[in-house]
Amino acid sequence: MSALKKIVGRRLPVASAAVLSLSLAVPATAFAEPKTPATSPSATPPAAMSTVGGERLGRPGTQVNLGSGAPVLPKDVTARSWIVADAESGDVLAAHNAHWRLPPASTLKMLFADTVLPKFPASQTHKVLPSDLAGMGAGSSLVGIKEGETYTVHDLWLGVFLRSGNDAVHALSAMNGGVPQTVQDMQAHAEELQALDTHVVSPDGYDAPGQVSSAYDLTLIARSGLQKKDFREYCSTVRATFPGETTQKGGKKSRGSFEIQNTNRLLAGDYDMTPYRGIAGVKNGNTTNAGATFTGVAERNGKVLLVTVMNPEKHEHNEVYKEAARLLDWGFGAAGKVTPVGELVAPKSAATGTGPSGTPSPAAAGRPGKPVAASVRQGGTGGIGVALALTAGLLVLLGAGAFLVNRRWPLPDLVRRRTRP
Repeated sequence: MSALKKIVGRRLPVASAAVLSLSLAVPATAFAEPKTPATSPSATPPAAMSTVGGERLGRPGTQVNLGSGAPVLPKDVTARSWIVADAESGDVLAAHNAHWRLPPASTLKMLFADTVLPKFPASQTHKVLPSDLAGMGAGSSLVGIKEGETYTVHDLWLGVFLRSGNDAVHALSAMNGGVPQTVQDMQAHAEELQALDTHVVSPDGYDAPGQVSSAYDLTLIARSGLQKKDFREYCSTVRATFPGETTQKGGKKSRGSFEIQNTNRLLAGDYDMTPYRGIAGVKNGNTTNAGATFTGVAERNGKVLLVTVMNPEKHEHNEVYKEAARLLDWGFGAAGKVTPVGELVAPKSAATGTGPSGTPSPAAAGRPGKPVAASVRQGGTGGIGVALALTAGLLVLLGAGAFLVNRRWPLPDLVRRRTRP
């Protein structure tokens, strides 16, 4: 496998909260995270949990095997559940209640994207019907989609990833045959990935009875999504232009636009924090039941790590990002100095050498894709972003041979930092 290139340590200038709010043309209330008057889940993890990925991962509490020279875990991590894993090898470096089934909030949109993204070309258009936006939960986060307006699939995915727009999720779900069909597709894909803690009720992650995932599953899902070039591009975009509403004046129709900015604070920054060096996505969330949730991926010095943090008990501003950053810092310092406590398993089809449809995977059929270093599109970001550019060949599940021999599900050949346009 090609060695990862070092990332250039550049920082995104962070504007004040007031400046950021002025840059958005839709009301801040439209982006409020879903809130429902529901009871918080128990603060005590189950005594026994799933052991997918290793027996240690099914135990409650913190699991880590520190070797010589390894830094101690940060003491100021209050999340109910978290995990730090090597994105390339799948080794789990440390975990805390990794398989605790908790409400995922909008991090579940990673599963939605990984499931639906391959189905529609970015240039395809969709005219939004009133029925498309029916059934969204009260207080849903919105990007500002209007009934009767036409959007490209590319527009809708920007709304999903940057603004966590439930309206964009519902519009794409309508294209996919409706919400029930999309939920069914997502559940099937979760099972294919062996994300067995995950139960899908709504495609957008809005609080719903029985809707759960786990730090382990969300990390597994993110790793799968990052195999897709468009997934990487969307989750690493800092800001973009989104179509507005069509107006008519003097017999002429015109349609404006407004800027949207990614709500992932490790990527975009905030008034009290700078972007994390090497960050490349992935997705954040916040609901009444879930609290704050976040899955992120970052690269430093040839190492790519995934981290998931669920529901910090400490409720300071941006706490979920601060705890994720501490865990990433620890992971980069501990890499090569700890014995893994488990692994991120491969999808079922990787173990059988078949694709999801049961057909032989290209790798199993002896047709591996040619590794080509791919850069990320520059247009529409309006700032510096980081994206994992994997091989631009066949980004599909590996065949059994490669996985069983190497026990690796390769991720990036290259990490590049986009420059300001």
